[in-house]
Amino acid sequence: MRTQTGFSLIELLIVVAIILIIAAIAIPNMMRARMSANEAAAISTVRTITTAEAAYLTSYPSLGYAAQLSDLGAGGATPCVSSSASACLIDDSLANAGSAPGKGGYIYTATGSLGTFLVTAVPVSNTGGARSFCEVADNVPRVNPAGTAISDAGACMGLPSVN
Repeated sequence: MRTQTGFSLIELLIVVAIILIIAAIAIPNMMRARMSANEAAAISTVRTITTAEAAYLTSYPSLGYAAQLSDLGAGGATPCVSSSASACLIDDSLANAGSAPGKGGYIYTATGSLGTFLVTAVPVSNTGGARSFCEVADNVPRVNPAGTAISDAGACMGLPSVN
């Protein structure tokens, strides 16, 4: 009499099919959770940059808000020496997140003048999230459901606030 050891081909195919079905169910949910986490991080980062803009205005009242995002960083200097061109208010990785690949799937920009500023977070081709975010001097984070770039402070003010 012959004893069988191991699994038959049919049994292995059934196990592989079950694993593929579970993966087909789990992967889309994981991607949605990842996009949601990236969007939450983008909102938090916009709030951080907004706080840095307020601190910049306090430090340099005659200049107003920082003209560009890199003005809020250290400018690569170690140790950081605060000036209007490198205020040492945010990390350099964030201060340089204004071009692809950005940070966390988003590209951040900050532009300012004497009277107001605009901070934006725009997703990089559906790798970060589906929505873009902005904030101006009124400190209310706003969302653009279309995920496109926000052109100016007026356009940001016309968007709904983040719930």
